This record gives sequence, structure tokens and C-alpha cells, in this order.
Amino acid sequence: MTIYRWLIAALWLGLCAYWAISAVGVKRNLDRRASWKEFGLRGLVAALVLLLLAVPPLRHLLRELQADQTRSAALGVIGVILCAAGIGLMVAARIHLGRNWGMPVSRKEDPELVMSGPYARVRHPIYGGIILAMLGTTIGASVFWAVPLVLFSVYFVYAARREENNMIAQFPEQYPAYRRRTRMLLPLVL
Repeated sequence: MTIYRWLIAALWLGLCAYWAISAVGVKRNLDRRASWKEFGLRGLVAALVLLLLAVPPLRHLLRELQADQTRSAALGVIGVILCAAGIGLMVAARIHLGRNWGMPVSRKEDPELVMSGPYARVRHPIYGGIILAMLGTTIGASVFWAVPLVLFSVYFVYAARREENNMIAQFPEQYPAYRRRTRMLLPLVL
């Protein structure tokens, strides 16, 4: 395992630890039941990732690309930088959400529209950060991350649109104007 893969793995593990610790003390969800549709969609995305990685021609192509990738220190450095930037964006967004943070498409009691920090430029910086970190992981650690990157990116656009419908319902005066002046996932990109 190269130093770049170790660094990327350490970044993801650090994020997981931070996420678990910061989940303590968040506001209560209004609807305590999990949506089976949401769990089903997440399960479908995960199943598609596993299925696609099991297809022999795709697996063979990814192995060939991986062999070329492991020879490049520049790709390793770029991957670590992108992964760190994505995780940094997620952490900054999580800090600015404070107690308002929750599972995707959840509604909180006493909701607040957070428009500071990363939210001043991007409506869904956590999703954007995950995409950026996965792109960095794909470039710096393993091309096998390309398949989940594509499928999860599609899912995050879907989830962001669902969340925006909830936000428009909760903040009918503020959210449309906020939506017009910000990007959905990444500054200057999307």
C-alpha cells in the first residue's frame, strides 16, 4: 500500500470518527420513522456498485487502469489533496450546521436555514464534499472508486433535490432567493 493510500484511508477514518462524535446532541427529527423508500434507494445504489464491480470486463478494465495509476506519484498527491479538500468541506459544513445536522431528507424540530460558512456558496456542501473526496480517492488510491463515485453522485443530486423541496416548504420566503444565489454541490462547478 502506497503512502497516498494510507493518507487517504486515514482521512476517511478521521472523518468517520468525527462524524460519530459530532452526531451527539443534534436536534430531534420530526418524523422518527425511517423512510423505506430512502433505505431502499441507498441499498439499490450499493447493490449496483457491487454488481458492476463483479462484471468481468469492467473489473479487468479497472485492474489495468489501477496498474497504470499506482506508478504515478503525481496522481497520488492530487488524490490526497482532493480527498482532504472534500473532507475539509464536509467538516466545515457539519460545524456550521451545528445541531441542525441530520440524516439526508430528514426534518428537524425548530429548523434553521443555515447560510454561513460553506453554505454561503453551496446549498449541499456535505454531498459535494463526499463527491470531491471520492474523486480524490479514485485518483490517489484506487480507480475502483470510480464506480461508486458515479452512482453516489447521481444519488446525491437526487437527494439534494428532495431536500430542496423540503427546504422550500419550511422556508418559503428565504430558500428560493438562497437557491438562486448559490450552487447545488460544489462552488463554481454545479
